Amino acid sequence: MKSEWIFQKLTPHLPSCFSSILSPFRTQKLYQFPSSDAPKLALNHIGISLLLSISGKQGFVLLGSSIHASLIKNPEICKPAGGFRNSDNALLVWNSLLGMCSKCGTLTDLTKLFDEMPMKDTVSWNTMISGFLRNGEFDNGFRYFKQMRKSGFCSFDQATLTTILSACDGVEFCCVNKMMHGLLFLNGYEREISVGNALITSYSKCGCLSSGRQVFDEMFERNVITWTAMISGLVQNELYEESLELFNEMRLGSVCPNSLTYLSSLMACSGLQALNEGRQIHGLLWKLGIQSELCIESSLMDMYSKCGSVNDAWQIFESAQDLDEVSMTVILVGLAQNGFEEQAKRFFVRMFESGIEIDPNMLSAVFGIFGEDTSLGLGKQIHSLIIKRNFGCNSYVSNGLINMYSKCGDLEESVKVFSRMSQRNSISWNSIIAAFARHGDGYRALQLYEEMRSEGIEPTDVTFLSLLHACSHVGLVEKGMELLKSMTEVHGILPRAEHYASVVDMLGRAGLLNEAKTLIEGLPFKPDVLVWQALLGACGIHGDFEMGKYAADQLLIATPESPVPYVSMANICSLRGKWKERARTIKRMKEVGVVKETGISWIETEKKVHSFVVQDRIHPQAEAVYGVLKELFRLMLDEGYVPNESFTFSYIDQDARGGCTNLDRNCSGISKADFKFQGLKLNLKQNHEISLKLPFQASNAESVTTLYSSKFKVCTVTDVLITPALANPSTRAFASRLICLKAMPVLVLIKVSMAFGANFFF
Repeated sequence: MKSEWIFQKLTPHLPSCFSSILSPFRTQKLYQFPSSDAPKLALNHIGISLLLSISGKQGFVLLGSSIHASLIKNPEICKPAGGFRNSDNALLVWNSLLGMCSKCGTLTDLTKLFDEMPMKDTVSWNTMISGFLRNGEFDNGFRYFKQMRKSGFCSFDQATLTTILSACDGVEFCCVNKMMHGLLFLNGYEREISVGNALITSYSKCGCLSSGRQVFDEMFERNVITWTAMISGLVQNELYEESLELFNEMRLGSVCPNSLTYLSSLMACSGLQALNEGRQIHGLLWKLGIQSELCIESSLMDMYSKCGSVNDAWQIFESAQDLDEVSMTVILVGLAQNGFEEQAKRFFVRMFESGIEIDPNMLSAVFGIFGEDTSLGLGKQIHSLIIKRNFGCNSYVSNGLINMYSKCGDLEESVKVFSRMSQRNSISWNSIIAAFARHGDGYRALQLYEEMRSEGIEPTDVTFLSLLHACSHVGLVEKGMELLKSMTEVHGILPRAEHYASVVDMLGRAGLLNEAKTLIEGLPFKPDVLVWQALLGACGIHGDFEMGKYAADQLLIATPESPVPYVSMANICSLRGKWKERARTIKRMKEVGVVKETGISWIETEKKVHSFVVQDRIHPQAEAVYGVLKELFRLMLDEGYVPNESFTFSYIDQDARGGCTNLDRNCSGISKADFKFQGLKLNLKQNHEISLKLPFQASNAESVTTLYSSKFKVCTVTDVLITPALANPSTRAFASRLICLKAMPVLVLIKVSMAFGANFFF
C-alpha cells in the first residue's frame, strides 16, 4: 500500500481528544484500516500533516515523537519514490515534522531533521528560522536566513520577512530593521500590507519611531492592523497625545477601529491621565457593545485608576461578568496607587480566602503596596504562599520579596532571599542595593554595586538613584559626585530630577549648601519640587535661614498648596530663635488655607498594626503606653540624656498643636494681659494660683527661684518641688537650691502665685 503511511501501535499514544479529531477522516477518506487483524491506523500525507500540526500547537510531544520515530524506522516512506506518490506530498510531511519540532521547542531534533531532509523549499527554511526565533535564539535564526539567501535554491518570501521583523525587539535591532527594510524594498514587497505592518511594529519596538511613521505615511493601502500598529507604537514610546490624534484621524476615515485599537487608545489616556478623553472612549465602547470584553474591562479599570477615579474603576469591576487574574491585579494596583493601601491588602486577602488562583504577576503587584507601615506578618504569610506554590523561582516575585522585607525593616531576610536566587537580573541587584541604602549601610550598598558590575550586570538609572541615596546618608560626597559623572560618561544614562535631588541632599547634609545651590542653578532643566525640597531639608538640618528662605520661596512657586515650605521654614525659625518670623510663617500658612497632615507612627504587635499620633490618648491602652514611656524617660535621664531645649519655649498655636497637652486654667477675672516669654505665649488672668511643670536644666542658672522670679516678673515663686518621678539622692540634695547638676535635665514643679492667670501649651 504505497499511497498510505501505516502506523502500527500508534493508537495508545493518541490523546483522548483525537477520537473526535479523527472522525472527519472517515468521510474524507484520509485514513484506511487494512484488512489485517492487527490494529493499524493508515493515514495519507494530509492526515499525517494534520496530526503533526495539532501535536505542535497543543504541545503533544509524545504523539509527535511517536510519528517522528516511525519516520526514522521507515525512512523510505517519506522519499518521493517511497510511500508517497510525488515529492510534494513527501515535502508536506517533512515540513509538518519541522513545524512540530519547532513549536514543541525541541531545537536539537529540529536541526537534525532539517539537515537530513532530502528536499527543502521556502516553507522549510521559514519553519527553521521561526523555530529558533520563537525560542529566543535570534542569532541562530538569522544565520539560517543568511544561509537561505546564499543557497540560491530558495528565495525568501513575505512570511520570511514578517517572521524576522516580528522577532526584532529592542534598540539593538535597529540595524537589522533597516537592513530588512532595504531587502523588502529591493524585492518589491513594499506594497505588501502584512510586511508594512510588521515593519511599523518592529521599528516601534526598537525605538525608531520616526522610521516607522515614515513607513506608515508612505503605505499605499492601510488596514485596521496598520492603524493599530502605528497607534500602539506611539503609545509604547509615550507619545500619547500624538497617538490620540491618530486615533481620531482613523475614526474619521473609512477604517473602523477594533478592540486592540481601543486598548491602545485607553493606554494613551492612562499615560496622559486624561479622564475626559477616557470617558469618551468608554462611551464609544458602549455604543459598539464591546465594553464587556474581558480585555476592554481590564483596560478601562486601569485607565480610571491611573486617572484617579477609583470609584469608576470599582464600578466596572463589580459589574464585570467575567474576571481573570489580570482584572484582579489591575484593581489591586489601582487601589494601591490611589492611596488605598489598606483596602488593597484586604482585597488581596479576600481573593485568597475566596479560592481565587494567585499567580506570580498578582504577587508582584501585592508587593508593590508594601511600605514601612505594612504588617511584616502579612508579608511572611505571602512568603509562605510563595514557597508552597513554588513561585520562588520567578525573579519578579523574589525581587518583590527583597523590597517587601526591606521596607518592613527585616534587612536580614532580604539578604537571604537575594542569596537564594539562582538567576539575578538588574532589578534583583537594584532591590538589594536599595535595601542597604534604605537602612543606612551605604558602604555595603557600594560593595554590592561592585559585585554587580563584576557579574556583568549593567547598572540602570534606578541603581544610581539608590547609590546616590546611600552616599548621601554616609557622607561620601566625592564618591557620589563620581557616580553622577559616570552615569553619563561611562554608562550613557541621562540623570533625572530624582538623581539631582539626591545629589543636592548629599551636598546639603554635608553642609555644602552653596555648592548645592550652584548645582541647582546649573541644571540642564528647570528644577522641580524634589530638588527644592532637598535643598530646603538640608537648610533645616543646618539652620541656614537665608538659604532656607530662598529654597522655600522657590518651592512655594512650584507647589503653592504644599505645607512643606511653611513647616520647614517654621522649624528653621524655631532653631534660630526667630519666633516672630515663625509666627508670621504659620499665620501665612493658615491664611492661604494650607493644612499640614498629621504625622502618624505605626507599630506591629500580635499580628495587628497600631497607629499613633502626637499625644495620642484615643488608643485603648494609652495609659499603659504613657506609663511605660515615663519610666523609659526616667531611665534615659538617669543615663545622662540631655534633651534638645531649642524648642522649649516656642510658640505653638491652637490649630498646630493637635493632640498636645493643654494645661488650660481658665478662671474668672476682671482683667487680662498678653505676656510673651521667649516665644511662649501666656494668656494670664488675675489672682490665680496654679502649679506648672516646666523643663529646667540646672546648669543653665544658679537657682530655680532666681531663674523664674527674674523672668516671670508678674509672678512670685512660692515653692519649688522636685517631681516624684525624678526624685533621687542627687536631686533631693539640691531641692532648695538646684545648682550644677552636671547638666542633668530635670522637671521641676513650680507653684506660683500670679498677679494674672495663665495658659500654657507644651
